[in-house]
Amino acid sequence: MSREMLQLAEALASEKNVESEVVFEALEFALSVAAKKKADREHMDVRVSIDRDTGEYHTFRRWLIVADEDYTYPDTQKTIEEIQEEFPDSPLQIGEYYEEELENVAFGRQAAQTAKQIILQRIRDAEREQILQEFLARREDVVMGTVKRVERHGIIVEIGRLDALIPRDQCIPRENFRSGDRIRALFLRVDEQGNSGRKQVILSRTSREFLVKLFEQEVPEIEDGLLEIKEAARDPGQRAKIAVKSNDARIDPQGTCIGVRGSRVNAVSNELAGERVDVVLWSPETAQFVINALSPAEVSRILIDEDNHSVDVIVAEDQLAPAIGRGGQNVRLAADLTGWQLNIMTVQEAEERHEAEDAQIRSLFMQHLNVDEQTADLLIEEGFAALEEVAYVPAAELVEIGFDEATVETLRNRARDAILTLAIMSEEKLDEVEEELKTLNGIDQDMLRDLAQAGITTRDSLAELSTDELIEITGVSEEEAKTVILAAREHWFAETQE
Repeated sequence: MSREMLQLAEALASEKNVESEVVFEALEFALSVAAKKKADREHMDVRVSIDRDTGEYHTFRRWLIVADEDYTYPDTQKTIEEIQEEFPDSPLQIGEYYEEELENVAFGRQAAQTAKQIILQRIRDAEREQILQEFLARREDVVMGTVKRVERHGIIVEIGRLDALIPRDQCIPRENFRSGDRIRALFLRVDEQGNSGRKQVILSRTSREFLVKLFEQEVPEIEDGLLEIKEAARDPGQRAKIAVKSNDARIDPQGTCIGVRGSRVNAVSNELAGERVDVVLWSPETAQFVINALSPAEVSRILIDEDNHSVDVIVAEDQLAPAIGRGGQNVRLAADLTGWQLNIMTVQEAEERHEAEDAQIRSLFMQHLNVDEQTADLLIEEGFAALEEVAYVPAAELVEIGFDEATVETLRNRARDAILTLAIMSEEKLDEVEEELKTLNGIDQDMLRDLAQAGITTRDSLAELSTDELIEITGVSEEEAKTVILAAREHWFAETQE
């Protein structure tokens, strides 16, 4: 039998053109499977060792040595305590294997067939890995292939000898392909498939990087470094925006990317199922970049809020619709392109909002600085919007407005007293807040003060707020507001389940 084993190993290695070690490993695996079937214990761990020179083989059942708290599977594990108790002089440690020799199973036709199948599978796996490595070595960002078949979960694309997948969520909506169609896509990543260890190349037609790469192929000036695509935003299959910058003053970046009679931008659009692409000028200035990104809408003026990373965009009434776009598409893409939150409003809406803010500040100054409406309006016109600004601005600035030194000192003292009084009142209101609200996940001291000031002192009263109401009271982001409100409502769901 030992001689037959060596002869079989030699014959299989020659027939399948593989190393003899691959054959021996396959034979060992086949014999271990046969041993499990004979013992009728599929879950036990069996190791078979074949002597490469004589062909003799030995079968072992083995157990992994684990700590007592990790002991889970009796068929394949033993605790270190068991080993030390049964074999006090054993050098075995946690992570090593304890083995017991079993009776060898006869090496028959079934074991040989199993070994042959394993070898064939390993050869196929090796071929796939080689094809994959050759593909990755070419470092292609955009690949061209042929649709092999369309499945429920995506499109299988044949690229030479390699099969790649465009998942359903990476396909352009309402785009149809049939077997044999030529298709272009961006190389996205390589995924592991379950426990099989096989690798799957994943492609994308919806990635913004795909849009950029298509322009690089159509516009030689980008590859030459004369032009640069700084940002891109997409609504796949419908509309996209790219922000371009020229590194050569003699080149018009927009005209170059658009091409003669739109030839270049149309070539990209046709590849993307008719996706309309707006080419806009990139600018390092936030204001100008926002204005460019909202094209074709015309912007009257903008107000930048650095703290909240947002921009109020003011447009004429007839420009409101194009600024927002169908379904909010234009402003959404512009926000994605610039990285700023964009709030579109008409001139009238901006004036109403401005008047409301001025009225609030006017009331604050009249109440806490004890001044008349005219004086409050003078401070507002000069850009003062908070008590802290009046209290700690250099006295010379207030004098320049037209106040005498005595009035300046009076205003500064009243502002400081008011700040202190409001701080004391705020701390007193904090004492009214219930402990459950104070310890709620996501709540900090500033938010607590704002809530207490608004009369929200219990977890239930916070839970009843909408996201927009919480944002208005505290000024937190939408994500933070949602997190806090969900945390406040958590006990409601727990009570319902009980």
